[in-house]
Amino acid sequence: MAIKITDECINCGACEPECPNNAIYEASENWKFSDGTKLTGKIILSDGNEFNADDAQEPINDEYYFIVADKCTECKGFFNEPQCAAVCPVDCCVPDDDNVETEEKLLAKQRFLHKEE
Repeated sequence: MAIKITDECINCGACEPECPNNAIYEASENWKFSDGTKLTGKIILSDGNEFNADDAQEPINDEYYFIVADKCTECKGFFNEPQCAAVCPVDCCVPDDDNVETEEKLLAKQRFLHKEE
């Protein structure tokens, strides 16, 4: 499953630089699928949704840092544990029960984001 940031976030920013997929953004920040990945142009996600990887997307949260679930791999393929959770001083980076994924799917997402087919 993806990781999410709860409303207990103190906006310290410790998590953002730790994410190998650049899936973490500051409150109110537009984001792109191409940020920190090898994605460009038209992409099709595993759920069939199509996007232009270079188009800015609306912020998911206006009050505290947020994680884009479609870019979060729980650090699979990079580290043994989610790095955001490891560095968070208030333990607000937690599993997202609304985005449950198998390890196989997380690794496939990691390969997709970084074009390691």
